[in-house]
Amino acid sequence: MPMRPLLTAVVFCTLLICGPALAVPFWGARQSSPAETAPADLKPGEWVWGGVSKGWGPMAVIVSLTEQRAYAYRNGILIGVSTISSGKPGHETPTGVFTILQKDKDHRSNLYNAAPMPYQQRLTWDGVALHAGGLPGYPESHGCVHLPSEFARLLFDNSNMGMVVVVAQAGVDADAVVHPRALSPIDPTTGAQRALLPLPNGQSFAWQPALAPTGPISMLVSSSDQQLVVYRNGVEIGRAQVALRAQTGAAPLGTQAFIVGQGFLPGEVPGLPGQRMPNWMRIGIPGSSAAAGQPLDADTIARLQVPPAFLAGLLPLLTPGVVLVATDQRILPETTGGKLQVLDSDPPEAP
Repeated sequence: MPMRPLLTAVVFCTLLICGPALAVPFWGARQSSPAETAPADLKPGEWVWGGVSKGWGPMAVIVSLTEQRAYAYRNGILIGVSTISSGKPGHETPTGVFTILQKDKDHRSNLYNAAPMPYQQRLTWDGVALHAGGLPGYPESHGCVHLPSEFARLLFDNSNMGMVVVVAQAGVDADAVVHPRALSPIDPTTGAQRALLPLPNGQSFAWQPALAPTGPISMLVSSSDQQLVVYRNGVEIGRAQVALRAQTGAAPLGTQAFIVGQGFLPGEVPGLPGQRMPNWMRIGIPGSSAAAGQPLDADTIARLQVPPAFLAGLLPLLTPGVVLVATDQRILPETTGGKLQVLDSDPPEAP
């Protein structure tokens, strides 16, 4: 065969063999659904991501095979939730506690014709992983956990080697893990289920900062549960009964996020001589970003009424960059009803 036809034939055969493997599909929605979207309302391929920085505490993921949802937590608070597709009959995704063994942004299958598996995070050495893949609305994989492409990218970029992933299923695992809520029901270092810090009988708060002496602080307050929860380095260190005074004629609170900025409000905190309240500003979350960057005045901050003794211990920890999320929905696993929002966001640098 002459050289030119031979080269043409080689190129043609190469395209036939390698061409399909070059194409990487994009699965699922390209943008986050609003933070107010309940996980049960997400359609196949939809997801919510509040955004987060790697430096904001330990991360963990719960995959609920029963719900066909994945929940991502940072520093004890929900930051993302997504629809998934797990293993089909005969190729079931195993349950249990796993850690990320390997990360490969451009992985291709060694078993299934070099099929693209972008943003792969390996759970087992025999082929089970988190990665972007098809999302028909039911289990259809060969054992892996398929995620929407953009959610898989965000999770890949924000997680570290060794991150704990708990794969749970009804009848095997506790209900709080199979149907997780806004506060993480697992220890981010071991994957074991953990109990919430109980309030002492007759007491309005529990404060145990020694449970996690160092690390980033995140807080969540629910006007429905009337509780403020404080996490440090993924560990709950405090909980208090609070009151969130509504403004006359104001719309429902919804979900809002705030960050501590530089400096302090004028004057001392009432009832706490020598203590000052730091400046706060709003930060955006998916579906509600218009108010991002707006400072909070003293009257707005005073709407949240916290036990003085609890506040006295908390104030020294409120350094620039600390995030508080407020919601009017229930957050505790022992409660039912109400929507579950993604409760964190990627904050701007504190001013």
